[in-house]
Formats: sequence, C-alpha cells, structure tokens
Amino acid sequence: MNVMNPLLYTDGYKVDHRRQYPDKTTLVYSNWTPRKSRISDIDKIVFFGLQYFIKKYLLEGFRKNFFEQPKEEISEQYLRRINNYLGENSVGIEHIEALHDLGYIPMVIKALPEGVEVPIRVPMFTMYNTLPEFFWLTNYFETLISTTVWMPCNSATIAKQYRKILDVYAAETSSNTDFVDWQGHDFSMRGMAGLEAAMMSAAGHLLSFSGTDTIPAIDFLEKYYGADSDSELVGGSVSATEHSVMCMGTTQGEEETFKRLITEVYPKGVVSIVSDTWDLWKVLSEYIPNLKKEILARDGKVVIRPDSGDPVDIICGNPAAQNENECKGVIELLWDTFGGKVNNKGFKELDNHIGAIYGDSITLDRAKSICERLKIKGFASTNVVLGVGSFTYQYNTRDTFGFAMKATYGEVDGIGRQIFKDPITDDGTKKSAKGLLNIGLDNCDYYLTDQVSWEEEKKGELREVYRDGVLLIDEKLSDIRKRVRK
Repeated sequence: MNVMNPLLYTDGYKVDHRRQYPDKTTLVYSNWTPRKSRISDIDKIVFFGLQYFIKKYLLEGFRKNFFEQPKEEISEQYLRRINNYLGENSVGIEHIEALHDLGYIPMVIKALPEGVEVPIRVPMFTMYNTLPEFFWLTNYFETLISTTVWMPCNSATIAKQYRKILDVYAAETSSNTDFVDWQGHDFSMRGMAGLEAAMMSAAGHLLSFSGTDTIPAIDFLEKYYGADSDSELVGGSVSATEHSVMCMGTTQGEEETFKRLITEVYPKGVVSIVSDTWDLWKVLSEYIPNLKKEILARDGKVVIRPDSGDPVDIICGNPAAQNENECKGVIELLWDTFGGKVNNKGFKELDNHIGAIYGDSITLDRAKSICERLKIKGFASTNVVLGVGSFTYQYNTRDTFGFAMKATYGEVDGIGRQIFKDPITDDGTKKSAKGLLNIGLDNCDYYLTDQVSWEEEKKGELREVYRDGVLLIDEKLSDIRKRVRK
C-alpha cells in the first residue's frame, strides 16, 4: 500500500486498550479541555481547529486511506505494523475489519462554536461512540486529536491577545483604528514544525488579523472553513525585500538600491524594505532623507523594516544610548524627516507615504511596551506594524494551556459509570470532571456542570457537529472571525 492506515496515527500504547477495558464495555465518553494557563493574563482560550480535524481526518482521511482501500490490504498493513512493533501480541484484526465493513466512524462529537473564548477547565467538545462494539474508538482518537487541535487553539488565543493590546492603544492614540487589522502580521511559517503546523497556526492568527506571509493558510481556510478569497479578505501582504536582495546591491550601492526599488520596481503601492542589512541608523539619517522627494511623490507607502536588536529600543528609541539616532528610534527619526499630523487625540501620525514594521522576536510583552513607549513619546501606536513570528507561536506546547482529552463516563453491561482522575501527587491540574457533562452560558461566560443525566447532557451549549460519518455544522471563517472579534 502507498497510503498509511489512519488507525496507525496513534500512540503505540493505544492499540490494545480495547481488550483492557472491562468486559462488556459498550460506551466511552470523553472531553477536550484546557486545564491550565501558563501565560499570565490569559484565563480563556479561543476554540479553533476541530472542524479541520473532522474534515481532514475523520472524513477525508478515513475515506481515502481506509474505507476505499481493499480490506485485505488494510488488514495486512495493520497486522504487519503492529506485529513488527509489539512482537508477539494478541491485539487482533477483527475490530479493524469490522470498522472497515461499517464504512464510517461511529462517533458523536458535540462542540461549542469555534471562535468563542472558553474559560480554563471548561470542555470545548465531547465525543462518544454510537455503536457499542466500537467503544474502543473514542479514546483511540485522543492522540490524533491532541496533535491536531492544540496548536490552532494556542495560536488563535495568543493572536487575540495581540489584538486586544493593539486595539486598546489604537483606541487611545490613533485616528485609524481599522489599521489594527494589518498591524499584527504573521511571519511564522519558516519557524514552525512543518507545513501543517504552519498552516494551522497562521489560520489561528488570521482569526484576529488580515496580514500573513503564510500563503498556504489561505488555501487551508478556503478548504476547511468555507472562506473565499475572491469575495472576502482572507489574508494578504505587501511586496517586500529580504537581506539577499539588499546585499546584492552592495554596501556602496545601498542608497541606489533603495532608490531603484522605490522609483522603478515599485513606483506605487506599498513596499517594505529591510533596512538593517548593515547600518540602520545611516539608512534613516542619510539615505531616506536623500530620497524624501521620491518617497513623497509616490502613490503609496514605503515601509522601513529593521530586523535586529531590541525591538522596543529600535522602534521607540533608547534613552541610554550615546548615539542620537539610537536615542530617538525609528519612528521619531521618520517623523523628523517626513513629519505628518497630530490627530484629534493629540498623537503624532507619520505622513502616509512612510511607515515601519518590525518583524523579529516580537512577544506580547514587547508589543505592549512598544505601544506604551510610543504613547509616552506622543506617537500613535499605529505608526508601526509588528511582525509576529515563530518566536511567538512556536515557543508553545500542548501544556501551554494544559490541553487534554479525558474520559469521564462509560457504560459496562448497560450500566453507566461516572469516572474521573484526581492524582494525589498532582497540583490539581490533572483533576478531571466526572460523568456526563453539560456546558452552560451565563453572562457570556461558559461554565461546566458535570455528573448530569443523559437528558441534561443533551441540553446546554454543546452542539452536535459530527455524527456517524456526517459533518452536521460547517462553520465559515467569516462567522468564526465575528465571534473572535466580538
């Protein structure tokens, strides 16, 4: 076979749990929950990524790589892998063949709407099997769910924190708060752990912003979240240089490189030019002033892009520096050359022909510091775009928000069992809910009630999004964005 059986997308210890459950087990009911925040000031997590998991794996993946494959080949591949992996074992193949004969994944998944903020320790979704002989499937999927869903949740949550910071300062200092849509720009692709991670993370970013250099994220959102880049802005960017371009122009020819880019290659529109290949301060104090006439004559904006050093000091200035240019920083130096206007809130906004972006090592704390120091100096926060890269999105794990999928209810020989875990050696993070679950909504906050009846479980805010091979709710990017930005 040239395809991998998706039932092998799991941790090795999962494959024989079917025989470890009590005899006559017929149902396993589990939930996906963020249990702890390791980022200060974040106590609610944006829910995002489940629909991708369902479409990509439960529907498309199992259809192409399992149900449409000959059962004999599926069986042979599964047996070969497990036998080579475990050695002598009694895992068996009958349950795999039975699932192939069935032709769909017999599960119910109930979830909150994607894009909402969910408090720590409140489940985002639950799932359980619909046919008794497939009880083993529920937690078999724990590994695949875990490796797929935590990252889009993480990145969507952190992007929303950036959005909150930038919105607050724009409201206080800027005349153009709509610019915040573009003020947080995703540069994370090259630093992520593979293409799928880059797309999932960038898609989470694009729930709060419009800017990204991760082109595949746009296709991702069109395929899995009903976006349409012909009729809506899914994600965008501008023309921009890199260091190799500037280096090829040579040190002696750097000013001429700037001039050629501004007047010949990009005579109009937005162009971002990396400016610290050698001497950022020389660029700002000599080359750019020399090109002031050409820049002001353009129908568009030239964006200066420093890319090294302390982002806060580079943008806002370092009062302790000996060099006057370093004391002033990028924004003040651009103001000295081009001026601009003082808006009705009393803050300076650069002439619209010039701007700045900083795209290296930005964090939530640095974003806030940049905005605060610009405010103290009398500048609007929207004078600068912040490039948010892997320094933000890759330095996180499943444990950043303590995501876990745990079983809380089961049925054995027709009798329900409320199950839970509460390790005596733990700090409380791993203590699970118990029994069937109901998620309520009070004053825009979701809350959990556990140990409920099946009748109560069917009520509340969890909606059936998948049942027995059918996607019941197909969320659109536009609707999810509205929830995130509400």
